[in-house]
Amino acid sequence: MKLLLVVEDARRAQAFVDYLTAQGLACEQTLDDAHRVSIWLIDEHRFADAEPEVARFLKEPFHPRYQEAAWLHGDTHIKFASQAASKQNLAQLAKRTGPVNLIVLLSCVLIYGLAQLGAPVLAWLSFPAQLSQLVGVNFWRAFTPALLHFSLMHLVFNLFWWWYLASMVEREWGAGRLILILLVAGILPNFMQFFASGPYFGGLSGVVYALLAYVWLSGRLNPGGRMSLPDGMAVLMLVWLILGFAGVLGNVANLAHLGGGLIGLLQAVVDRQLRHRY
Repeated sequence: MKLLLVVEDARRAQAFVDYLTAQGLACEQTLDDAHRVSIWLIDEHRFADAEPEVARFLKEPFHPRYQEAAWLHGDTHIKFASQAASKQNLAQLAKRTGPVNLIVLLSCVLIYGLAQLGAPVLAWLSFPAQLSQLVGVNFWRAFTPALLHFSLMHLVFNLFWWWYLASMVEREWGAGRLILILLVAGILPNFMQFFASGPYFGGLSGVVYALLAYVWLSGRLNPGGRMSLPDGMAVLMLVWLILGFAGVLGNVANLAHLGGGLIGLLQAVVDRQLRHRY
C-alpha cells in the first residue's frame, strides 16, 4: 500500500475514499492517536492515477462530487477504530454546532417538553385565528409556529435536518445569515399556510426546506465553497414535497414547505451576487 494523504476531518476522508472507490481506486483508512485519518492506496501501481485526484481533492475538498460519491457508493461499516472515531465525531459535533443552531434546537425541545407536560403552548405560540391579533404584543406569533411540533417523530426529523443544514450555513456565513433565513423562512411561509388552510399548523419544516434549497443551490453556484448537498438528497426532498401536495402524506403544511424552498433558492442567488460584488 502507498500513503496518499492525511486528513483531519474523518467525514471528508470517508467521502474522498468513497469517490476514489467509485473511480476504481481501492483504498484503506487508518486513524492515528491525534484522530487524523491516513488514506492508503491498496494498489501502489495505480498511484499515477490517484495522484491527480489527490491534488483535486486538496484544491476543492468540499466539492459536491465527494458528497455525491458518499451518498451513492458509501460503505456503511466503520473503517477504523470505533472508539477513537466516536470521540472525534463527538468533538466535531460540538464544534460545528453554533450558538444560533443550538438555541433553536433547545427551544424546540423545551417547547415540546412543556406541551407534553400540559402547558398551553398552543395558546402562546400558534398562529392567531385573526391577522389583527398579530398587532401589538402578539407579533411574535407570526414566527413561533415554526417552533411547535406535534409528535416526537415530527420533532426529531425536523431537528436533525435543522442541525445538519444550519451547521453549514452558520459556519460558512455566520450567525447573521442563519438568523435571516430562519426569520424570513419562518414568517412568510406561515402567512402562506394561514391563507391556505387557517391557523392550525406548526413545525420547522418550512425553515428546513429553505436551508436545504439554500445549501444545495449554494453548492452548485460555488463549487469550491464549504456548503454542498448531494443531488440525490435534493431530489428526495423534492419528491417528498410533491407527495405532500398529492395528499399522500396526509395533513402537511405544503405551502410552508414550498415557500421555504423558494426563499432558500432566492437567498442563494442573492448571496452569489454579493460574493461577486465584494
